[in-house]
Order: sequence, then structure tokens, then C-alpha cells
Amino acid sequence: MNLFTIRKEYRQKLLNERNVDPDPLIQLINWLEDAKLAGCLEYSAMSVATTNSEGQPSIRTVLLKEVKPDGLLFFTNYKSKKGKELSINPHIAAHFFWPELERQVRIGGIASKTTAEISDGYFRTRPFESQISALVSTQSMEIPNRAYLEKCWEAAHEKLKNKPIERPDFWGGYIIKPIRVEFWQGRPHRLHDRIFYKKTIDGWKISRLAP
Repeated sequence: MNLFTIRKEYRQKLLNERNVDPDPLIQLINWLEDAKLAGCLEYSAMSVATTNSEGQPSIRTVLLKEVKPDGLLFFTNYKSKKGKELSINPHIAAHFFWPELERQVRIGGIASKTTAEISDGYFRTRPFESQISALVSTQSMEIPNRAYLEKCWEAAHEKLKNKPIERPDFWGGYIIKPIRVEFWQGRPHRLHDRIFYKKTIDGWKISRLAP
């Protein structure tokens, strides 16, 4: 496999300071809508990076569930690796990539747990089977094998079928409140457009970065 020979010229669109929204969260919503209309696979998929107490980063993909006025909402197990790391260091980075549109978005911010009401409300909308999975999964913990996991799931499914399931207190939402946001649009000859938002006491400062 010779990766040196991979070349793709990006020519679809351009991005400049005059055609972006003053609010990066509204600009993100606009790009999410574009990705949806373009049929991008899992267009709400968002990679998030956290760090442990030794400063070692970890990255994984989660699903964005809502762009709220104050940030980006996702849900997970609070006892997972990312949950434990966020309890130590709430700084978080997030990333979207839509290759069909030759676009990326990079976000840096602070993550905090949502209210129990928000977590409860979303948990109730999940399919019953997904609720069972959230209940039995000790996310990020070592388990003996796949059969053990399936046995736990089947036992809980049998016990709880036809019953409402309460959200476990170890599962819920996080809101990422952005401090900096970058929108990247691929352009020819690697002279890409990069529009950068930085949070200030007066609002958002918008600038252009070299590719």
C-alpha cells in the first residue's frame, strides 16, 4: 500500500469571512443541514478527545444529539473512560468530518454534565433494547468475553420486558460549551479555507487561518 500516491483536489466550495454566521453554533447547524441533504453517512457523528491525569489523550466517536444555544449535547456512560477523564479535566475537543462535502469542523471547549431532566428525557426516547444495553454495559471495563455480555443483556431483557426502565444514574448527557471553533473547507492545491472563531468577553472574534 503506497499512501504517498493518494491525491485528491478539493474543488466543491469556498468559505470566507463574509458568508459565515457570526455565531459558530448556527454555522455548525447550517453545515449539519448541508451534510444531511448531501446524504453524508452518520452526519451527526462527532469524534471527541479527552485526556487522563497524565495528559495522555484518548479519542472516540459519539453521536451529537442536539446543538443547543450554549453548546453541543451528547450522551454516554459517566463511568466510561471518557466520563472518568472529564471528571478530572473537563477540557474537551470535538471534530466533524464530511468527506462528501470536503469539510471539517474542529471545536475546543469545556464539558459539563447536563441536568437529570435532560438526561431522563432523552433516555425515555431510546429504544427499549438500547435502554437495556445502557443498563448492563460497564462501559470501558474489561469483561470475560462476548458471551458474558450477551448473557447479562438477555437476563435484564427477560426481567424488565414490558416494564418502564428508569435511567441509571451512571448514564447521562454532557454539554460541550465551545471556546474556539474552526470551519475548514477543502480548496485546490491545498490552499484550504480555514475560518476560526474565538470566544471573547465581547462575543465571538472571527479570523482566517493559513491552511
